[in-house]
Amino acid sequence: MVKAKVAIIGAGLIGLSTAVCISDSIPDCTVTVIADRFTPNTTSDVAAGVLIPHFYPGTSVHQQKQWYRETFDFLSIICNSPNASEAGIHLISGWQIFKTVPDEKVPFWSDVVLGFRSMTERELKKFPQHKFGQVFTTLKCESPLYLIWLEKRLKENGGQVQVRKLEDLWELYGSYDIVVNCSGIGSRKLIGDLEIYPIRGQVLKVHAPWVTHFIRDGDGLTYIFPGIHSVTLGGTREKDNWNLAPDSSNSKNILNRCCALEPSLQAAKDIQVKVGLRPTRSAVKVQKETLVRGNEKLVVVHNYGHGAGGFSVHWGTAKEATQLVKECIAALQQPRCKAKL
Repeated sequence: MVKAKVAIIGAGLIGLSTAVCISDSIPDCTVTVIADRFTPNTTSDVAAGVLIPHFYPGTSVHQQKQWYRETFDFLSIICNSPNASEAGIHLISGWQIFKTVPDEKVPFWSDVVLGFRSMTERELKKFPQHKFGQVFTTLKCESPLYLIWLEKRLKENGGQVQVRKLEDLWELYGSYDIVVNCSGIGSRKLIGDLEIYPIRGQVLKVHAPWVTHFIRDGDGLTYIFPGIHSVTLGGTREKDNWNLAPDSSNSKNILNRCCALEPSLQAAKDIQVKVGLRPTRSAVKVQKETLVRGNEKLVVVHNYGHGAGGFSVHWGTAKEATQLVKECIAALQQPRCKAKL
């Protein structure tokens, strides 16, 4: 049987994880990742990589929890293996704090993370401006390390990578049987999805090894996430802002907000500024589609639009996209069913 040729568009977290999942799960296909940017120059490289879900209003809570649990379980296995250091996966504990008591004291993902509970009054004394808090242990991916590890795993599975900028998915017609679109914000131009838009995020990466617990304000705007080599301080959320240039006023504001929560950060060194554009839409798009141009058909599986929550659900959506690819391959092997895609 001739192996199906699968092209993955995008080499960020979603593209690489989907490529690895497909190459792990479907032996009767070849996988090629095509992108104009690879690590360390992707949006994923800017992210803190902490598994705390971001709510998608257009996706059911049941689906979001399933994706989150699958991702948490997948990374937990890596975290408990000899590969943890190379892959940059580790546990991280800390506090999520709120200035007012939230309507939902126990979020839908509370039984996925480890040791979830409400903060005690004694613990809250560290944050006098906040009235309520949660304590839990979750997982963190060191973004560049994890992306490098995923690419290595893909190549070990026989997959390939290709540096190439696409203007149209039809450029791949005739060369590949199935195209998996993981182009993130690029989908706005590549397939004309006007529902997706950027939310500009600026963060600081600082040297502060004494900070070992995360602190996240409940509004998600201010956060302190310790990593292996640096602490990520955030952040900004600027809708429809495409500017990738660092903003000094943003940096000052971020540092001030984070120092208000953790005063010792005033002694942080080696401050680096990073900017990324979160590919945002009301719902993550994971679905299959057959594009038609005259008598030509291009089979496409979409997996994009994760916004700020990509690391929290990436393996779950990769598994769902892989299942769709399996269905497409089965249909391609039965030409009479192709029109049903």
